[in-house]
Amino acid sequence: MARKLGKRTDQRMHLLRNQVSELLWYGRIETTVDRAKEVKRLAEKMVTLGVKSYDDIVTTTKTKTNAKGEKVAVEFKNDGKKKLNARRQMMSFLRDIKEAQGEKESKTAYKERTRDIKHPLIEKVFNEYAPKYAGRKEELGQGGGYTRIIKLGARRGDAAEMVIIEMV
Repeated sequence: MARKLGKRTDQRMHLLRNQVSELLWYGRIETTVDRAKEVKRLAEKMVTLGVKSYDDIVTTTKTKTNAKGEKVAVEFKNDGKKKLNARRQMMSFLRDIKEAQGEKESKTAYKERTRDIKHPLIEKVFNEYAPKYAGRKEELGQGGGYTRIIKLGARRGDAAEMVIIEMV
């Protein structure tokens, strides 16, 4: 049975969506034990979606006319059916986090770097986590276990048990 965490359903789901998004973006967060267990359950589902469908790519060739009037064949790589479905499920659940601008990075360089990336968190799941954990799945012969919970002790003030949850 799911934990209620002392919140109404809509508040609880927003809290968990935010924490799962932060965990996938930063790789680790600090929270309470009960919240961490719920975040772990949801984060592993998101990563599993990515692992199962990250390599479903369809390559299509289209002919275009360039500036000189010549017809040129151009290749496009699109998501396949499984990857598109997984991407849409992730987009409906996860909060969209913007890519941060570097300290010494100019505004034009930042815009150039992030021009093609519409949903950075979803791209991170497909491009970083999915290949890493798919290789781990083939190597160890097991799926899941993408997160780890490390206990920190009681929080000062209300004595809530605090943990760090991180991606393995």
